[in-house]
Amino acid sequence: MEWLEKSEHYEFTDMEYSFLVNLHAKVHGLYRAEKFIEEIPQSMRTTHVYQSLLAGCASMRNVPTTEKVFNKMKDLNFPLTAFACNQLLLLYKRNDKKKITDVLLMMEKENIKPTLFTYKMLIDTKGIVGDFSGMEQLLDTMKEDGIKLDMHLSFLVARHYIKGGHTKKAEKLAKEMEGGDFSDKIQVRKFLLNIYAELGMPDEVERIWKTCGVNPLIKEWIQVIWAWAKLGKEEHVQKLVDEMFKQYKKIPHVCYNSLLRVYVDKKMLGKAKDLVKQMSDEGIHIGPKTIDTFVRLYLVEGDVATADSVLKSWVHKNHKLHKPLYYTYVHLLEAYAKKGDYHNAEKVFYLARQMGYSARMKMYELLLGAYVNAKVPAYGFRDRLRADNIFPRRVLTEQLVAVDPFKKAPVTGLLE
Repeated sequence: MEWLEKSEHYEFTDMEYSFLVNLHAKVHGLYRAEKFIEEIPQSMRTTHVYQSLLAGCASMRNVPTTEKVFNKMKDLNFPLTAFACNQLLLLYKRNDKKKITDVLLMMEKENIKPTLFTYKMLIDTKGIVGDFSGMEQLLDTMKEDGIKLDMHLSFLVARHYIKGGHTKKAEKLAKEMEGGDFSDKIQVRKFLLNIYAELGMPDEVERIWKTCGVNPLIKEWIQVIWAWAKLGKEEHVQKLVDEMFKQYKKIPHVCYNSLLRVYVDKKMLGKAKDLVKQMSDEGIHIGPKTIDTFVRLYLVEGDVATADSVLKSWVHKNHKLHKPLYYTYVHLLEAYAKKGDYHNAEKVFYLARQMGYSARMKMYELLLGAYVNAKVPAYGFRDRLRADNIFPRRVLTEQLVAVDPFKKAPVTGLLE
């Protein structure tokens, strides 16, 4: 994008600049993204550009910065859009559900109609807290607004019903999905296999699998393998794996990743290691997603040292071409935090920064958790948070109190 901007063959619009803002936020952090906006032509600092920054702030769960950007957009007299309001809803859904009502009132006052995405967030929020009557009321309101229930929302609602023990409602919704007028039938079958597996209905899983035909797509193979793994049918899993490798002479490496995730998630560790060896023997490319699964494989076994060593070895060989996923570092950091190994937790935190991942709230919570579990003070932590423009939420605030090296000892402790 930077090369394209400097070349004389293409004239940037505000949309291209909005993409660059998004990239800066993801790679260099929100502060750099804000600074980048100040560097682009004044005429290009449009709603699209600021909405891109707003989305970046919301995705990183940075409440103060998101609210600051939102208010900046209001000061610049940009029209209030459903997209901008949705970013606030997404942020508050994750961080402060009490503020969701304020956003909805603002949307009503400004006559901003909720979108399908708006309803998805609100319905998901109701489902998470177990408010099924509220979830159903929102579904009715959505239909009254003329917004059609799509397959992704149907799947989301079905999963909430299952988690809440409303299996009959989930089954009914699955049947409606089967008869629904959806263009992407392959995706519908994927969702149905997932739902019936979570409902513990092997006959329905088998029936949906048969509708895939004699030449199923590879992603359908992977999904039915996951479904049987979810049902605990390891013999079915291995049979399907063998059939898949027999039918396809060359399996895309992405399928190896998916299959490996199935084995690791279902703790079929022997099968996972066999597949790792097969990938090595066949010279399968080991990319960031694969190494993430490798790391989780050893973490599931409780072998944190090997997981760390595997990651470092891969980074050493591939750092010029690839970098690990952000969540690979999160998994490793979490494992060290649980052990109270704050020395190695600090090393992982540092390596993540070296890879270009700006420190986020989650990483700081895990790092500080290592100090809490080790029962040692953490010096200078508040200064580190301020330097990264991180404003502690409840969990982090409680951790800071627990590891404060200067907190006063209780009177009872002095008297003992």
